[in-house]
Amino acid sequence: MHLTAKDQETVLVLDFGSQYAMLIARRIREAGVYSQVVQHDISAEKIREIAPKGLILSGGPGKVYDDSAPRCDPDIFKLKIPTLGICYGLQAGCDAFGGTVRSSNEREYGRKKIFILSHDELFNGLDDEIEVWMSHGDQIETPPDNFLTLASTNSCPHAAVRDDSGMFWGIQFHPEVTHTPSGKTILKNFLYRICRCEGKWEMSSFIDSTVEKIRSEVGKDRVVLGLSGGVDSSVAAVLLKRAIGDRLTCIYVDNGVMRANETEKVRERFNEHFKIDLRVIDASEKFLAKLKGVTDPEEKRRAIGHTFIEVFKDAAMDIKNARYLAQGTLYPDVIESAGITTGPASVIKTHHNVGGLPAKLGFDLIEPFRYLFKDEVRKIGEKLGLQHELVWRHPFPGPGLSVRILGEVTRERLKRLREADSILLEELKSSGHYYNVGQAFAVLLPLQSVGVMGDERTYEHVIAVRVVETDDFMTADWARLPDELLSIVSNRIINQVHGVNRVVYDISSKPPATIEWE
Repeated sequence: MHLTAKDQETVLVLDFGSQYAMLIARRIREAGVYSQVVQHDISAEKIREIAPKGLILSGGPGKVYDDSAPRCDPDIFKLKIPTLGICYGLQAGCDAFGGTVRSSNEREYGRKKIFILSHDELFNGLDDEIEVWMSHGDQIETPPDNFLTLASTNSCPHAAVRDDSGMFWGIQFHPEVTHTPSGKTILKNFLYRICRCEGKWEMSSFIDSTVEKIRSEVGKDRVVLGLSGGVDSSVAAVLLKRAIGDRLTCIYVDNGVMRANETEKVRERFNEHFKIDLRVIDASEKFLAKLKGVTDPEEKRRAIGHTFIEVFKDAAMDIKNARYLAQGTLYPDVIESAGITTGPASVIKTHHNVGGLPAKLGFDLIEPFRYLFKDEVRKIGEKLGLQHELVWRHPFPGPGLSVRILGEVTRERLKRLREADSILLEELKSSGHYYNVGQAFAVLLPLQSVGVMGDERTYEHVIAVRVVETDDFMTADWARLPDELLSIVSNRIINQVHGVNRVVYDISSKPPATIEWE
């Protein structure tokens, strides 16, 4: 479920298979304009119906000179809608206008300096030389007739171009990523100087439109929501409560791999505070039996996903007039499962809430946050009046602690990890660092190390601590926590968690690592 463009100014992002297409849309929304990702081959007629203020052609892995390369409807360039091509989008636009694209002998990946040759609308207010993020092996060899070159690098003579009508603009670099410091300015220039947007969209608009759409679609039927207790499903529950009131039922499945006291907290919060119909299903024994002997992370995810479907289906059968299933799926979940991009995106990891509940379950799916990022959902939660500690709670994976235990999941190993994880979170909160980082958790490693405790040799387990800073969970960097805090966390875990004699700190960024270890 996502919004239409009626009664609001919209910029469409045509997705050519980029894993950052939604990041472009997110930057546009941050600038106060509603943006929506659509398939790259959307028809010109459909675009005319939507009547967007602007179009953006995303990057992608294709090569425009291949016969199988993804292409847009050429008639979109006749609509006289300002269009910005980014990376592959630049190349696709130039190809459509009759220019030539070739494979370059000098590929550009990472940070590069570009030299701005024309400070017109797109580069208004920028220095003559700026740093940008490049990621391309192909480039424009000959621009189309009537195209002007706006910027270049030492190895890419046409790093930015536009046609003389000012309707098509193209840049070879990525303004949407944080590695291009002037990227937001460039996008705002496109929105406000070229597309003439007014910038009236905000999260309250999303809430009102989504509530109206849910009411219209659901009618008098009931909606069942799979509640995890995390930010995404909690905000979805409160949003649905506003839309359909008592016709919402939440089902919380205790899978046996939750954090300490999680089930009790969820029951108290939703039954007593939000007054939402909540069914708590304790299926921990069944889940742990399915996980016995399983060490492969994808097998863990599948085992938990399939078992969840069985348990959830049995619980949902008792709810009369239930026709819809709601989930708090976010865009990063979708793209890491290669669930949205039109190009050959890789599956990074399987998310059991993305396509994990098949059509045979008998429900139509409602995913109000499918095209949103975590920080956007948090803004919605704040506007809906959710408590600060819930809105800003760190993400927790669907498969729970099973993917933070490397190797087999057992009761003993779960107890060890729960205790270590609780200590980490307690110290982060008491020190004031919890809300300054994006995500923090402990990982139990499948190895033991030598130690000395009480003048005796020990051979015990290792806990890894992972704390990252991120604003979109697509990229992340490890948090530079104070040495004193890390020392307290390490000492408490080693002294209080039986069977642990070593704590290590993960200093990997994403990419190349992921935030979770499995």
